[in-house]
Amino acid sequence: MPESTLEDEWYNPDRAINLVLDVVTRLTFYEQIGAVVLTLLGAWVLSRGINRKLDSVGLPDADDDSPHRLRDRVYSVTYQVRDLLFPALSALLLGVTVALSGEFFDQTWLVRFVQSINFLSLIYMIVTRTNPKEYVRHFMVFVIVPIIILYGLGLLDNITRSLSGIVFEFGTITFTLYGAIRTVVFGVILFWLGRISNATGQEIIRNRVKLDDTNREIALKSFQIALFVAIALVFLQVAGIDLTALVVFGGAIGVGLGFGLQQIASNFISGIIILLDRSITIGDFIELEDGRSGRLRELSMRSATLETYDGKDIMVPNERFITTAFTNWTHNNDKQRYPIVFEVAYGTDLEKLFNILREVVGSHPQVLSGEEYPIEERPDAEVQAFNDSGIEILVEFWMRGIDDGKNRVGGDLLLMIWAALREHNIEIPFPQTEVRLLEPKIKK
Repeated sequence: MPESTLEDEWYNPDRAINLVLDVVTRLTFYEQIGAVVLTLLGAWVLSRGINRKLDSVGLPDADDDSPHRLRDRVYSVTYQVRDLLFPALSALLLGVTVALSGEFFDQTWLVRFVQSINFLSLIYMIVTRTNPKEYVRHFMVFVIVPIIILYGLGLLDNITRSLSGIVFEFGTITFTLYGAIRTVVFGVILFWLGRISNATGQEIIRNRVKLDDTNREIALKSFQIALFVAIALVFLQVAGIDLTALVVFGGAIGVGLGFGLQQIASNFISGIIILLDRSITIGDFIELEDGRSGRLRELSMRSATLETYDGKDIMVPNERFITTAFTNWTHNNDKQRYPIVFEVAYGTDLEKLFNILREVVGSHPQVLSGEEYPIEERPDAEVQAFNDSGIEILVEFWMRGIDDGKNRVGGDLLLMIWAALREHNIEIPFPQTEVRLLEPKIKK
């Protein structure tokens, strides 16, 4: 009889039937079926209980500013993705079942196959219902899905061993093809998770009403640093880099940082000092030595952003707040005093004028006036100087905030004072010079 070919070996009905019968007659096959059924039943009961809880709570109001906003946020996110609970829980619990099946039944192929089906259904639901970004969708379809299929067919371990046997050497650096692919795949996943975690963490911290601006910034920067360090350590571990080898390398980098990145390191340390000593906080109105000023809108580890009232941003290195002088107008007290200076004619009744000015200035809704305020904070008027053309009058008033932008008060008061002077026929003198012509003396 001629020897059978490879194709005949693969396409042999009798052999296929015998293989199927051999599988279905083994006890381990039914043990795996029972484990899968129990696992799926447990995932269904657990997901149904969570969905009932979410339905009883309902979808929280997105504009709610209650103390339980963080809890409501978790409820809201879970409520929106509640359809994904069953496949997600099934896939996770089947992972535990795979380990138990390998320990007690010595076979895991059926459980792994069902687990891969759950993962594929989960990815399909994520892509079609959550509308992720295009690069995330492509990564799932062209990278994650093939890995899951190979895992379900039991081929992933063999392919992993084959890729681990392909070694590349560049001088003293040696790595495998499997290690390079693993680093790229997990690097993309970590980068994506890092962005999501950073955005979610910032939103949660910034919405904590119990924290003031300074504590909120400290918590935010601490969270960002901790997240960066955690992701970096996980990535180095996944890439197979020995962390102990970084000690010597880190010492060399430290020397380089000391010389080449001295200014950046100085701004970084200055930012930490500013956050801890609370010399400036978000919302303060700050005036620099060169006269530029603005409201502190953002404080990062490298620089501070001052927003001016004319729509410009001033980027100030953190080091300047440590090494140079600056004026913080509103840090400890949001009440400010402003002057208005003008002249009146020498024939003016000053006592009458002062009463008019105090009444006019005090009538402005943003000017602090009334018996509830100390006398030194109420509007006042006084003589400041005697000039060539008239008497110089100083009007002082207090207000909350800065006299600019939406709190612009000085322009309103000038117009109100001008109207009051005209109403009472009080003259604002023009600059004038008196010229006398003297007759020449005739010598006798």
